[in-house]
Amino acid sequence: MNKKLFIPGPIDVKQDVLDQMTRPMIGHRSKDASTIQKSISEKLNKVFHTKEQILLSTSSGSGLMEGAIRSCTRKKAAVFSVGSFGDRWYKMAISNNVSADKFSVEAGKATTAEMVEEVLSTGKYDLITITHNETSTGVENPIYEISQVMKKYQDVVWCLDAVSSMGGTKIEVDELGVDICITSTQKALGLPPGMAIASMSEKAVEAAKQVEFRGLYLDLLELYNYIQKKDYQYPSTPALSIMYAMDYQLDKILEEGLDNRYERHFSMAEYVREWTKKNFELFPEERYASNTLTTINNVRGINVAELNKELGKRGYAISNGYGDLKEKTFRISHMGDYTLNDIKELLENIDDILKL
Repeated sequence: MNKKLFIPGPIDVKQDVLDQMTRPMIGHRSKDASTIQKSISEKLNKVFHTKEQILLSTSSGSGLMEGAIRSCTRKKAAVFSVGSFGDRWYKMAISNNVSADKFSVEAGKATTAEMVEEVLSTGKYDLITITHNETSTGVENPIYEISQVMKKYQDVVWCLDAVSSMGGTKIEVDELGVDICITSTQKALGLPPGMAIASMSEKAVEAAKQVEFRGLYLDLLELYNYIQKKDYQYPSTPALSIMYAMDYQLDKILEEGLDNRYERHFSMAEYVREWTKKNFELFPEERYASNTLTTINNVRGINVAELNKELGKRGYAISNGYGDLKEKTFRISHMGDYTLNDIKELLENIDDILKL
């Protein structure tokens, strides 16, 4: 049985989008490849609210996260972590011999502008990483507040993990002053997994020029320069099938209207939060709750694995807690092309199974 996936990703992909992936292959060095890659980039400029260069990578979002911290840290990185994926960025730095310090908060809490100010005021760091939307804890960090601090530190490169929020929440990259904003295909964009996307500012480009050992496949400067010199070509063979689907899906996203898409995601999030407060408890502080995924504190002590097993029989899947939060929490995503009616249908089934 096909299941409706209300998990942090991959999420369901519409059949007409999947059908695009059956189109015949083209040469990745052909003019046709340049045309589709340019088309995708121009549409993503609108989704990212940026005029900066868009980079595409045949990797998960983690690939460009690793590329960013390795390519652009000249002196030392400050990694702000609110959960497992912030921790992952720190692991990437250390495993690449990039000097970094990690600044963590209690699970369910957010990285605040005051925390960023305190760290950057030391003058030790020339790059910071922020997880916009942490899917382990359901926290959405207050990036507009953080941006006010970042404007005071013009020499610091700001890397933002928007893997699970871009396309579902408004992230105005240029207004915020984000230098490298990263997402991937399989979450709020409503595409299959397999590609990562980033915007890269001129400031980040200049920083990368000062870093000697940037790796090869995930060298952001190499990706950037290749696009400039080779008419939207890439150093390695891209995932053309996903690009077909992406070009098509981006048209659908822009046709829906970005503000309409954000509002749809917010209405789903609000509905799940109200259901959660009635029956369980929100895990994050509500003012920092994600608009693309809700992490629910399992105050009833239900068997989450059993709940998911029963949901599976009905054609649905949600997600258990991540890592140490397994069974202590569970997670419901509301991203991509789902509607409020889809969410209501899922929650009605959970109510029925748990006799709520």
